[in-house]
Amino acid sequence: MASIDAVMLINMFVSGANALDAKKEWINELNVFPVPDGDTGTNMTMTMMSAVRSLQETEDRSLQSVMRAIASGALRGARGNSGVILSQLLRGFSKSVQEEGALDIPVMAKACERAVETAYKAVMSPKEGTILSVAKAMEDKARELKDCDDIADFLEEVIRAGDEALAYTPEQLSVLKQAGVVDSGGQGLMVIMHGMQDAFLGREVDLSMPEFEGPKKENIHIDTENLETSDIRFGYCTEFIILLERPFTDTDEKEMKHFLTGLGDSLVLVADDDLVKIHVHTNEPGSVLQKALGYGQLSRIKIDNMREEHRERLFKDTEKLALEQKKADEEEAREELLATEHKEVSFISVCGGDGLTELFHELGTDIVISGGQTMNPSTEDFLTAIQKINADHIFILPNNSNIVMAANQAADLTTDKDVKVIPTKTVCEGITCLVNYVPQEDVKTVEETLRESRQTVSTIEVTYAIRDTVIDGVEIHKDDYMALCEKMVLSVGTDLNGVVKEAVKKAVTDDSSLVTLYYGKDVKKKDAEKLQESIVDVAQDAEVEVVFGGQPVYYYLVSVE
Repeated sequence: MASIDAVMLINMFVSGANALDAKKEWINELNVFPVPDGDTGTNMTMTMMSAVRSLQETEDRSLQSVMRAIASGALRGARGNSGVILSQLLRGFSKSVQEEGALDIPVMAKACERAVETAYKAVMSPKEGTILSVAKAMEDKARELKDCDDIADFLEEVIRAGDEALAYTPEQLSVLKQAGVVDSGGQGLMVIMHGMQDAFLGREVDLSMPEFEGPKKENIHIDTENLETSDIRFGYCTEFIILLERPFTDTDEKEMKHFLTGLGDSLVLVADDDLVKIHVHTNEPGSVLQKALGYGQLSRIKIDNMREEHRERLFKDTEKLALEQKKADEEEAREELLATEHKEVSFISVCGGDGLTELFHELGTDIVISGGQTMNPSTEDFLTAIQKINADHIFILPNNSNIVMAANQAADLTTDKDVKVIPTKTVCEGITCLVNYVPQEDVKTVEETLRESRQTVSTIEVTYAIRDTVIDGVEIHKDDYMALCEKMVLSVGTDLNGVVKEAVKKAVTDDSSLVTLYYGKDVKKKDAEKLQESIVDVAQDAEVEVVFGGQPVYYYLVSVE
């Protein structure tokens, strides 16, 4: 094969995307810090799947259109730093191929060079030992082999160079070596490359196109008129043990099963030498127990009214859905107002948790994009939010270091509005920015204030370890509580309050005036208030406040100002 045509390219790309999807959880676990928010695999997969979706929507199957669809889909669907870098690699590669009009070895070598150049430009401070290093190694090998006449050999050597570069990443970044892992973004890239190579060589690969469904907006309504019966035919879950007073023969077992199936369903009957355990759903638990008494004494009798439980569960679900509908209605009303009301300055923020979302709205955020540690918003999410706002100037607060690049990419793609990204790396930085915002100031002064404000706060993130490891000489065991600040481990231990208290003690200074505990969805208010009391004595003269955040993954986000 002298070159790769559009059909083969589609197969190779889909194979690479599906290979990544199959291994995304494994890649997620290649996280330097053993926290439960590893998302590199997920971000890269969603970036690739956005490109696959773009392919599905493209009717023109020319090589140029296919490359354009891949690049556009990846660019808009990019999530997280690894996803953005991947999208830039695809963007650079695509532009080069579109200019050449073919996909032979010389063109691929030149496209690899353009891809790496584009990706490096997208990163403010490129680091070696990352996905960039792996891509660069493959680009170097591709350039070296540009006169090769066999595509299979070309791919083999280029991918081998990538694998070797990936294996070397721990030597380039000490944090990887300490954690005993290779770079997760680089690993994701190599999984894609191997998947593409398999398709080219005709190996058995997954070429199925995933089905995508657009968002559905429906009014929520539950008919509670007939909750008593619902779909439950037999209303009582009946369980008990028969302590046998005579042998329970095979004939007895058959007879008992026949009797019980006549009165109900979901039958489980386990017979032993001395006892029989029975589970059955029935409308006549009394008749079941009476029959069982003929074989011996009854023990551990448990009868639950499933209709009652079902009704209670449905009412709880109804309350939950009603609350969700209320939030959706409020958000729709807010968006309608944004579209009609012109503002000079508007804000877009990212956070996770009901409490934090409400707080950001109270502080003046016009659109809060749900996300953060566990789900990074895509470039498309930011573009959609930007288009909803009728304002002269829009400031984005990403509130996570892994979201800044996607926000920047959205700002670069927006040509009809002035969009600035304030590179807030934590929710606490975003909150501090909004608190210090003065509407009366001119836009230039506002931007300066926001950029300065984010640097006046330190954020402590408290979560748990998902594996054993050693970081900066600190020994961490699976399920330990950890307090992190600026990618440093402040404290580790088995006592949550003790870990937070020790971290606050290290973070506060003589200049600190306020410590705020934003407690997550897995923490009770009374426990947060108890922690507040214990922190007062280590917070020096700083005031200590407690605020409901409702964030996932992190028990506490602690702001020290």
